[in-house]
Parts: sequence; structure tokens; C-alpha cells
Amino acid sequence: MNNGTLLAAVDLGSNSYRLEIGRYEGDQIHRREYLKETVRQGNGLDDERNLTAEAMQRGWDCLARFGERLAGFKKAQVRAVATQTLREARNRETFLKRAHQVLGFPIEVISGQEEARLIYQGVVHLLPQSDERRLVVDIGGRSTEIILGQRFDPQVMESYRVGSVAWSKKYFPQGEFTVAAFERAKVAAKAVLDEALGSYGPGRWDVAYGSSGTIGAVGDVLGAAGWSDGRVSREGLEWLLEQLMAARNANRIRIDGLKEDRREVIGGGVSVLLAVFELLEIDEMQVAQGALRHGVLYDMLDREHGETDIRSTTVQRLATTFSTDAEQARRVGQVACDLLRQLRANSDDAEELARHQRQLGWAAQLHEIGSRISHSDYHKHGAYILDNADALGFAQPELHRLGLLILGHRGKLRKLEADLEDGLFVQYLLCLRLAVLLCHARRQPDLKGLQLRADGRQFVLTLRADWSEYYPQSAHLLREEVTAWQRTMWAFKLA
Repeated sequence: MNNGTLLAAVDLGSNSYRLEIGRYEGDQIHRREYLKETVRQGNGLDDERNLTAEAMQRGWDCLARFGERLAGFKKAQVRAVATQTLREARNRETFLKRAHQVLGFPIEVISGQEEARLIYQGVVHLLPQSDERRLVVDIGGRSTEIILGQRFDPQVMESYRVGSVAWSKKYFPQGEFTVAAFERAKVAAKAVLDEALGSYGPGRWDVAYGSSGTIGAVGDVLGAAGWSDGRVSREGLEWLLEQLMAARNANRIRIDGLKEDRREVIGGGVSVLLAVFELLEIDEMQVAQGALRHGVLYDMLDREHGETDIRSTTVQRLATTFSTDAEQARRVGQVACDLLRQLRANSDDAEELARHQRQLGWAAQLHEIGSRISHSDYHKHGAYILDNADALGFAQPELHRLGLLILGHRGKLRKLEADLEDGLFVQYLLCLRLAVLLCHARRQPDLKGLQLRADGRQFVLTLRADWSEYYPQSAHLLREEVTAWQRTMWAFKLA
């Protein structure tokens, strides 16, 4: 990535939507612009877990404003992620279809673990280098992420369904602050977070950091009141609780440093933060500058470099977990990527081709992960595994697309009919199918003289004159592949 490139991250949170624009300079991203709007979409889930029309409209209106600011940005410069509210919403596809249109860029609904990983990356990239063991906590609108890590390596991470918006709505519905309400809210939060004690308890970390949302708001209030700036202490948190109790209602709060958009959800946020402090025996927490949106920006840099792309590590772990044949996966990947290079020689620059080959290589690495379950239907089981895996670095649509390649790498193509409109997907699929076919004997195939080219919706594989004589079984399989594509809108021919 060239110095001076602008990158943008959009965070569709349960309480607020945020847009961070940064400029890449010398392995760092420097802020150029930051926009935040309180959308409070987490309050818009009804009893059936559907977003109300009003909640969706608030989101669309905000994204339209963000989209205007992002006009002129290329797809590779922008990444938008959505968190717990859209993870829960049953009608999220209705919202996302329109959201994509008004923002102008696709929106990924990321898993809780992926959110936790990105939060950790955002926090540590804005901290000095250190060997300290770091506990990172982020209390959002409908979820709380807790991560334990060292340097840039998040070692334990989890997302819990407890947050400032959800807890305020449930335990302080009229904004009334009472001793009993705070106690109920804190006990309920502890019940959800209790399993965190074994992984994140005392002795497992050196310094605690709090990211974004509630913890940032509490830090602002304590700083304005003269407590240690940039830190949240147990004593300061108890003082803030006393101020809320004295106000008796969210509408009556008059505390320096508390922004208006936090007033309605401060009760729920403080009760969850108290639960975290007590459960994990935290005496003091530093307010971190980094957050989810910063993690998204730095992850975009990692995705540009295969050796640091967390998705490559995730694929390797999946392959190891399901005991795939690594040597066969390497052969298939090598052949598939070589064929893709031939197809895209005139349309991609070096970086773009490397990105396509990396993605196709992942499919090759994982094409046999279903073999532990079934020999004959392993492609179906492999696709199911990916559709249901919680794979770090991947958004669900990416995993689904990878699963479709695995589903389609053998057998009839009719099962993928709806996906064959996508020309790039078809190229990936054809290259993977041909690679599996050519490596059917589980040894390195002879590719001398084989050339694959595209002509509109037709693909032509040219063979050297004596190839079919030397490899009759492979030639037979290639002829069957020609027949398989005849039943689609695409054509595959041999020459």
C-alpha cells in the first residue's frame, strides 16, 4: 500500500455509528477525520428481535451522511462492520440491503470473537510497545468484549451479551436510579460474565485497559471531577455511582464531562462496569485511545500482506484441526493459482492477482476438511463446517463464499446455479475444479503445455498434442468436466 493512501472504517455499533478516516504513512495510520452519530439502534429491537422501521431509518439516515463523505473512495479503501444489534436482528438482511446502497460499500456483520480481536488490535496499535500482559475490556451497547493478550497477539477473547443500551432498557426503563435497580443490574451482569473469571481473573494480566463507549465516558467524567486523568479507579467508579443515585433519574444528571448522548445509557453502562471490576478484581483501568474502528483500519493493512493476514492463520488452523492432507492441499493450491494467473494475466496488477490467488489458495487448503466426516460427501460437509465456523478474520459472507467453492469443487454445478452470475467466483471455481481433477492421483501433475484462457463466457483449456495419450484418466475427467459446464450459462472446452 502506498504512503498517503486514505483508509476508512465504519463501525455500526448498537449505540453509535462511527466513521474513522486515516492516512497511511510509514506503517502507521494517522487520523484525518472522525465522525460519530448516536443512532441507538440497540433500543430498536422489538420482542421478536426485529429492528423497528424507526431504528432502521435512523441507521440509513446516518449511513447516507457517511456515504456522502466517502464519495470517491475505492472499495479497497473502506471497510464497514456491524456488531451485536445486527448479529441479533432477524430482519438484518432487509436493513443491510438498503444500508449498502446508501453507504455505497458492503457491510460485514462480524462475529463476537472477531469483534473482540479487532478491538484488541485497535487498542494495542495505539499503545507503546510492551511485553506486559494486557486485559482489554470494551462495554458496548449490547455486548461486552473481554480480551487477554500480549503485544499484538490476542490470546483469549470472548464477547458477552451484556451492554449499556440493553441493561439500561431492562433495568432502568424509566431512567430511575435506585439502590435496588443497580444491584439487580450488577448481579445480572455478573451472571452473564461469571464464566470470564476462569480465563481473565487476577494473576493472568498486568494492566487493564478500557476501550471506547462506556469506559471512555466514565473516564471523561472522572477526569472532569479531578480524579486521575485517563484512568478509571474503583474509588472513582463508586463516587460516580453515588452521583447517579443522588440525581435519582437520568434526566436530572448534572455532571461535568458527561455528554448528552451518554445520559440515557449511563446507568446500564456503569452497572456492567462495576460488575467487571468486582468480578475480575480490577483496582484501576486505563482508558485506551484505540477501539474497534482502529482495529478495522490496521486489519485492512494486514489483509494487503499475505504473511500478516490473520485469515491465512485461521485457514491453517482449520486445516490442522480437521487433519487434511497438507501435501495434497499444497498441490491443488499451486495448480489452481497457476491456472487463475493465466486467466487474469491481462486484468490484474501484481497486488490484485496475489490477493485473488491467496483467496483461492484458502479454498484449496480447506477443500478436504469434510473428509473426517464422510468420504463420498466430504464437499457438502466441508461447506457446512465453514458456514457454521467462528473463524477469526473472516466475515460471514466471506466464509460462505469459501464454503460455496468447497461445495462446488466436485460434482454437479446445478447446486451453485444462483452463484454463477458472479464471473470472478466462476473463475475461482473452475480453477479449483480443474486443479482437483488434475491432482486426482495425489501427485504433482504434468502441466507442461497446458494453457487456460477466457473468451467471454467461454473457457478454453489447450493441451499439448501428446498429453491425452500420456494421461488418459485425466483426459477422461477433463471431458466429463466439459459436459458438466454444458448445463450452465458458461462453457468449458478443450483444444
